[in-house]
Amino acid sequence: MSGKERREQLIQISRTLFAEKGFDGTSVEEIAATANVSKPVVYEHFGGKEGVYAVVVDREMQKLLAMVTEALSASHALIKLERAALALLAYVEENSEGFRILVRDSHAASGTGTFASLINDIASQVEDVMVDEFVGRGYDPKLAPMYAQMLVGMVALTGQWWLDVRRPPREEVAAHLVNLAWNGLVGLDPRPRLTASSRGMEQRRAPLPPRPTDKELREMGKARERELKEQEKIREREAREQEKLAREQEKARLREQRDLEKAREREFRERERLFKEQEKIREREAREQEKIRMREAKAAERDAVRQAGDTGRPGEG
Repeated sequence: MSGKERREQLIQISRTLFAEKGFDGTSVEEIAATANVSKPVVYEHFGGKEGVYAVVVDREMQKLLAMVTEALSASHALIKLERAALALLAYVEENSEGFRILVRDSHAASGTGTFASLINDIASQVEDVMVDEFVGRGYDPKLAPMYAQMLVGMVALTGQWWLDVRRPPREEVAAHLVNLAWNGLVGLDPRPRLTASSRGMEQRRAPLPPRPTDKELREMGKARERELKEQEKIREREAREQEKLAREQEKARLREQRDLEKAREREFRERERLFKEQEKIREREAREQEKIRMREAKAAERDAVRQAGDTGRPGEG
């Protein structure tokens, strides 16, 4: 298997394991064992579990984003909404493993993680569509980013739900999604307000904590960077330890192999020595047998001569 083929094999195996067990539940050992390779091979191609996970996630994000982007190229806004909903549900149905990877470790509403980043990318494209629609209908275009998040979030969370139930069929699910979204947009109030009862309840709530200052945000960002660097150092240290362990295991295997070869050589030489000794014993026995046969032949010859002499003498009267 070439290096490119091996890399692709590891990606596909990791994709299945990540979909089934999540990032934390999958180990480099399991990836390597499933691929029937050693752990250093995984480290050689990806640098560790984080590396192969990043490749798998990036592939799935690009695939889904491309499908939704193509759907949003339609001319009419209603058609765009229908095709975008169908595109997401088609991805869920045809790439279930990939969708599970995207949503398993980060919920779409959490605001962090790979799936949330993907939702933001899609919402940015929907936002451009909604700005034009809002301007044409006399609504405030500044609200388009918020409405884009609402629409995309509704479709995304429905996709998560449909991932497991798979009923009704995706065309019917998409039709109901568009029914709720489009008909709601058609009757949109340009200046919506809460009812007086709800406004009173909101006023009685405790005030929200103050927004962090820019300095506090910078400090939080620096602390996060330090934490990420420390985590990276830990991963690098673990990778070096794994490589060291792999080298030691390889050395031990080679020593064991050499010892086994030496033992086989000694055993072979011992068998050869025993064979030669047995051959010498057989040769001595053969020579002894030959001597015995020669002595017996001579004795028989002497007896024959003696008997012939006795036969030739005249008989006694």
